[in-house]
Amino acid sequence: MQPHILILSLLLCLLCCSVPAQALEGPMDLDDIRFWAYQIQALTEPGAIDALAESSYDMLVLEPTRTDWSSDDRYFDTEGAIERLKQTPASDGVHRKLLIAYIDIGQAEDWRWYWTWSTDFTPGEPLPGDWPGYILEVDPDGWESNYVVKYWDPEWKDLVIWGVGEDPAQGRDWESIIDEVILSGFDGIYLDWVEGFENDKVMAAAQADGVDPAEEMITFIAEMREYAQERNPDFLIIQQNAAALLLGREHLVEYIDGIAQEHVFFDGIATDDWDEPQGYDTPTESDQSREYVEYLHMYLDLGIPVFNAEYALEHADEAYERSLAEGFVPFCSRRSLGELSDTPPPNLPE
Repeated sequence: MQPHILILSLLLCLLCCSVPAQALEGPMDLDDIRFWAYQIQALTEPGAIDALAESSYDMLVLEPTRTDWSSDDRYFDTEGAIERLKQTPASDGVHRKLLIAYIDIGQAEDWRWYWTWSTDFTPGEPLPGDWPGYILEVDPDGWESNYVVKYWDPEWKDLVIWGVGEDPAQGRDWESIIDEVILSGFDGIYLDWVEGFENDKVMAAAQADGVDPAEEMITFIAEMREYAQERNPDFLIIQQNAAALLLGREHLVEYIDGIAQEHVFFDGIATDDWDEPQGYDTPTESDQSREYVEYLHMYLDLGIPVFNAEYALEHADEAYERSLAEGFVPFCSRRSLGELSDTPPPNLPE
């Protein structure tokens, strides 16, 4: 190589090395999200975070993972995983991914960090005497180790939001469910079991306590929002399901930033098994589907973006087409939500 060419090459190399890679902008506004994914199982499996990082979804809804104290998942570096995912681009290559934590606000789960009571229980038998009084019954949809709660109970609210009465000696660096989410670096929370306000046992307990279960749910969400946004003003609240909560209660939209509805068009049985053949492609009853669509359009009319999770494999194309026609932002997967979907949205950049 000629000396002048060598010098030029070295100068170019030095120039390239001195220019930092273009930093990603913050996440997209929720209204601008076009592609989202939902995974709440098996995030500790080899390659799971790699797959999420390499994907180009605009928003990821994820299980916090380290809150599972029934296994070694409690040692999972959730904070590190979230920080890594924040360094990866959304579909436009300009913004970073938006990271949202799945939490169950209407049920207690016996594998979580807060469960210090007995786990020796057979469904159908009386609830153990050492369980807190706010636990009402087992999950009616068949999810094991999930228990419906009186979410307006001060002890449950404290566990979810403030953590004032929680014992810090358990060896954790958070005081409540929302504290853990914020410390892990998530941008918001995705609220499961908002539909608790329609549960028969919940309604009976609410009547006995002299409260309105729907208004108590809205108050609960409002309190979560206030607490979280005092710590992160940009913190987001996404309601899952319970679209009927808006009926006659439009003040709900003051406290949520989005709604996600499962199985508007296709469902599957409750399962943790990714390969369960009945875990997808079961058409939602037509009357139920029409009702979901009607309710969800009420949210759209009030400026709330609507996401939907369809459990569809062979019918994924149909689910995407019908969802997009309604103005929803759809995601199709299998009911277990144990892997990144093998039926991704159309036009998702590779």
